[in-house]
Amino acid sequence: MRTPATRLYRSLEGLFAVYKPAGVHWKLVRDTVETNLLKGINSAPPPALRTQVKFLLQSGAGSEDHKEVTLRPVRLPVLADHPLVTGPEFQKLRVGVGHRLDVFSSGVFVLGVGNGNAKFKEMYERYNTRDYTLEGEFGRATDDFSHDGRVIERTTYDHITCDKLERVLATIQGANQKALLSYSNVDMRSQEAYELAVRGMLFPEGKTPPILTGLRCLDFQPPRFTLEVQCMNETQRYLRRLLHEVGLELRSSAVCVVIRRLRDGPFTLQEALTRQRWTLPDVAQAICQDHSIRRKRGKAFSQGAE
Repeated sequence: MRTPATRLYRSLEGLFAVYKPAGVHWKLVRDTVETNLLKGINSAPPPALRTQVKFLLQSGAGSEDHKEVTLRPVRLPVLADHPLVTGPEFQKLRVGVGHRLDVFSSGVFVLGVGNGNAKFKEMYERYNTRDYTLEGEFGRATDDFSHDGRVIERTTYDHITCDKLERVLATIQGANQKALLSYSNVDMRSQEAYELAVRGMLFPEGKTPPILTGLRCLDFQPPRFTLEVQCMNETQRYLRRLLHEVGLELRSSAVCVVIRRLRDGPFTLQEALTRQRWTLPDVAQAICQDHSIRRKRGKAFSQGAE
């Protein structure tokens, strides 16, 4: 028979997103969420204790030398099942992680509980790209491409304009588009390739280097600038290096100030739970909403196939 704690655990099997703040390791985020979920599950009311019948001695009437001894049946709880004896019903949860974020980065971070971890493969097969905003600063270069690294060079940036920046971004995106076509293993002269490209369903086969599928400037206020990036197979170090290369192409230098992930798979910032909402009720609600959205997508896909 399922206990209330077991029913709570079963309701948590699925995927959900949290907002990982900058300066926090992803393992600490995962462990914090796991601890909060364990507290919530184990706070569920325990099941009623089993009982057993025991026979207790009871003195009867008579003289002191010839007292009658009788056995009285009594139903008593089995103390071996008491929570103070057995401890918490759940002592560990299987909380998995999707595409990771390093300490420097922030944004959408997808987690899975229990059997929900099996859905990561399906999610990343359907959603190959992720969205980021990158905030950079012209005028210096560091050893790790971040703003707090060791400065190895200082340069001028007065000659950089928004038009020059956008031309460089267009060149980089064009080179990545060619790489995507070469890795997709599809004949570019075929009707299939045309239809896939129109629908935005042209993806590389197997493991490939990082590829940018979208790159544009959102804000340009020298020395600061902000880029929006859609990419696949990326790492956060690659994104920091991207800003460094943009600076070099503009005859200057640049460092990365902020990396923020806006989307991972179907999860966006709107669905990501902030630190105050890493609790069992909020996580259960987020997983329930994800299940509902998946069912609607499945119906729409089956109707489209017909």
